[in-house]
Parts: sequence; C-alpha cells; structure tokens
Amino acid sequence: MPSHCRNTLNIVITTLFAAVVLFTILLAYVTGYQFIHTEQHHLSFGLYGAFLSLHLFLQSLFAFLEHRRMRSPSRPQHLRRSVALCIAAYQEDPDYLRKCLRSVRRISFPGLKVILVVDGNRPEDHYMMDIFQEVMGGADQAGSMVWKGNYHSDGSGGGGVGGGGRGTVHMEEAARVARLVRGCRYSCIMQEWGGKREVMYTAFKALGDSVDYVQVCDSDTVLDPACTIEMLKILEEDPMVGGVGGDVQILNKYDSWISFLSSVRYWMAFNIERACQSYFGCVQCISGPLGMYRNSLLQRFLEPWYHQTFLGSKCSFGDDRHLTNRVLSFGYKTKYTARSQCQTETPTQYLRWLNQQTRWSKSYFREWLYNALWFHKHSLWMTYESVVTGFFPFFLVATVIHLFYRGRLWNILLFLLTVQLVGMVKATYACFLRGSLVMIFMSLYSLLYMSSLLPAKIFALLTINKAGWGTSGRRKIVVNLIGAVPVTVWTMVLLGGVAYTIYCETQEPFSETEKALLIAGTILYACYWLILLVLYLAIVAKRCNKREEQYHLPYAEA
Repeated sequence: MPSHCRNTLNIVITTLFAAVVLFTILLAYVTGYQFIHTEQHHLSFGLYGAFLSLHLFLQSLFAFLEHRRMRSPSRPQHLRRSVALCIAAYQEDPDYLRKCLRSVRRISFPGLKVILVVDGNRPEDHYMMDIFQEVMGGADQAGSMVWKGNYHSDGSGGGGVGGGGRGTVHMEEAARVARLVRGCRYSCIMQEWGGKREVMYTAFKALGDSVDYVQVCDSDTVLDPACTIEMLKILEEDPMVGGVGGDVQILNKYDSWISFLSSVRYWMAFNIERACQSYFGCVQCISGPLGMYRNSLLQRFLEPWYHQTFLGSKCSFGDDRHLTNRVLSFGYKTKYTARSQCQTETPTQYLRWLNQQTRWSKSYFREWLYNALWFHKHSLWMTYESVVTGFFPFFLVATVIHLFYRGRLWNILLFLLTVQLVGMVKATYACFLRGSLVMIFMSLYSLLYMSSLLPAKIFALLTINKAGWGTSGRRKIVVNLIGAVPVTVWTMVLLGGVAYTIYCETQEPFSETEKALLIAGTILYACYWLILLVLYLAIVAKRCNKREEQYHLPYAEA
C-alpha cells in the first residue's frame, strides 16, 4: 500500500477510535446505567465507574510492565557518542545553582559538554556567571561571555535585529557565541532577557550539529551521576526513539506541606502515568529538569519550535511539552526511564504552586490540540489516553455540581468518600510499586486536586492565550494573587451547593436508612482524616524545615 494511502487510512482509523472512546464515556456518563445498586440507590456501581476503574487498572498494569522492562539487564553501551548538557537559568537561588553545577561536575560521562545560558545580562544577573566560574572555572576549556542581545535581538531595545552596521555586529556576536559553545567544554552565556524558550534556543542554535545528543536541565536541579548514560542507553537501543525523560523527584519536599504532596504526586506522574505512556513509546511531556533528545532531529524542528504561535500570539510557556510534541510529530517515539534520576525545586507556597499548575494546564490544553494532529503516527493508546485525560476534568466538574445541587447530603458525603477511596486505591498500588509506605499520603492529594487544581484547569482553559501569571525567579519570590480567583469562585459554588442541600434536607425528615448511612459515612470520613493526620504529624511534619534530611540521594551530596 502506498505511504499516502496508509497515512490516510491511519488518520481515519484514529479519528474513528477517538470518537468511539469519547462517545462511550459520554454515553456512560449521561445514561448513568448501573450494574448494581441498593434498593433506594444510596449505593451503586455503574458503567461510568466501571470505565474509570478499567482505565486505572490498565494504566497501572502497563506501568508495571514498563518498570519490569527497565529493570531487565541492558547490553553494555559504548561511550563514543557526544552529548551536550544545556542548563537554563533565570534569577536562580545561588544555593540551588551551586548544587546544580556541582552535580554536573560529578556526572559519570566522559567529555560531557556543558552550556549554561542565563536569561538576563543586567548587573544583578552577574552573580550566576560568578557561581559558574567558581564551580566550573577551574576546569580546562571553560569560557564565558556577556551577550548584549540574543539570537533574535541586538540588545538595542528595538525588539529585533537592526540593519547596517548594527546587524553586522550582531552577526559577529552570534558567531562568537557559537565558537565559544563549540570550542569550550564548559561555557556560560549571559544574554538579553527573552524567556526560557529564547535561552534554550541559544544553546541549541549555538551547538548546531556539533554533538549527537542534547540533554536539558533547569538551574534548580541536582542531577544523578548516572543520569546521562542511562538516557543515552535508551536512545542508542532504538534509532526511532527521538527523546527520553528521567525520573524527576523533589529536592525541597520537606519545606512545606504543599512541596511534600507535590513530591508524592511527582512520583505518581512519572512512575505510573509516564511509565505507562513509555510502554507504548508516546510520553507526551519530557520534563525540563531531565531530558535528552536526538540532536539531528532537534535541529530539524528548531525554528518551528521557537516560532510557535497560538491564536495569533507567540507562545511563551510550555517549551518542554512542545519540544516533546515536535519529536512525536515526526513519528519518533518518546520514552521514560526511572534509572535516570534528578531532584528539582518545587514551590513551597500554595499560591505560587497554584500559578505554576495554571501555567502548566494552559500548555497542556494548547499542546493537546497540537498533539491530536499526530495521533495517527503512534499507538492507539496515545489517542485513548489523550481523550480520557483531556475530557475528564469537564466530566468531573459536571459531576461535582450535579451532586452538590441535588439536595441530598448523602450525595455530597458519598462523593467525598469516593474521592478518598480512589485516592487510597492508587496510593496503595504506589506503595507496592515503590516499596515505600510514604506513598499512602498520595490519597491526600485527591482533595488538593478537587479543591484547587480542578478549578485552576478550567481557569487555564478560559485564559489560555494570556502569557502571564507564571512562577517567578527563585532569588526573589513573587506571588501573584490571580491564581486565587478560580479557587475562590469554585469554593463559593460548592458552598452554595451545600447551603442549598441543607435547605432541601430541612424540608423533610431523614429516613432511618439515610440517617444510618450519614452517621456511618461521617464517622468513616472523619476516621480517615484522623489516621492520615496522625501519620502525617508522626512521619512528615517532624522532618519539615530540616533541610539536611531532604538530600537523601547519594548524588545530592553536591
């Protein structure tokens, strides 16, 4: 069959499959068909619940199979490939930057090229170059440069590259940057502010085709010495793998309750969700703290990646997700390996975390649309999972509003119990897979998702074309209150539902069955929170603010 006919057939099959999946979910939700239920429908299990249960089972199964594949012995790999590590930095906390660079020095890969690009060239940004020279400057072939502009600006304040003599000077400086990056093993470039994508572009452009693979890293990340070679093994084993990501853990998980819950959520996201995607070769986001790409492929889409627009505006966030999407668009596979590890900083303040999640949700929805163009080039699992995860928040919002405004307290209580039950099931499986009881606290994240992340996702979709409201640099933390808007509105909606339900319940007395269920459910829910709170205070709270206990991995000695 000719390639264009096969391509058309794949598009038709994938489109029909996506429509069937969405229609099945919609049908199960709208009809509310129940397999079993009590006499007065106080308890039931229906088609929609069965579908979600099957999804969780399949996701967990494929994640388990992928982890078993990771643990299998791999054949010895030669180290004759060239790799460049590109680090993006913006107003970084000096302590984090030192830890990052010291961990880089300890990476067990011979000849690793390191490029630190600083987003900003003002006097207050020079401390990052000083730290680079302090940690890396003693090594042979180290170099640094302060660039007045960047590849898309000559630094004159005009927002572009000037003509005439100014343009010639800009070209000479760009050529100097390329010579520095290609000629030095360790190089640091300070350039005019332009955002993370501009910083990443500088490193990629300056490297050109001088290396085989490009590894990416953020300046708040501590890398494991074996991270590079473990990702390189994945790329060397299969020439159709275009990118691979590693296991990103939290460096400051004991700084606050929000950073601790983020740490268990990160483990679930990488070791179950992305491990499952990796089984089918379609990881949909290779995270910025730890990833590696085939450079010959990266150079093919470098310009379209940088110049990405959405609804007429240039994209200024979601750089790593779009980089992954570009790899998938060429039909290459993307993988995940838990054998490559790092630790990175996460927000410790609730509002800063909320702003981060809102920004990530914006890029998710935007890239979902782009990703859908390439469903036909990959496994049907990619299509299935994208449909389920893409539409799930909307079904969940509809469910919550329906139950909270149905006029029965038991509906609200049953929903809360169900949320925590699903969280406990996932947490128990995570405890088994990770071999650590600390994952039991993953069930607490369920409430955080329902109360905060869910409205943030809806808000992100409504403001998808607004570029602001991201997280700030870590040297000076700036908290934007805009993230509290959707949570406040959501809280008012839920409280309104509770008030309406209480009013309805006062109009007629409870039946004896409903009284018993309410009492039993309330006691069960209270016991759950009491047990988890005691465990949290006994295991987690006593470690908070003891920073020396955070760096438990061997490579964190850096």
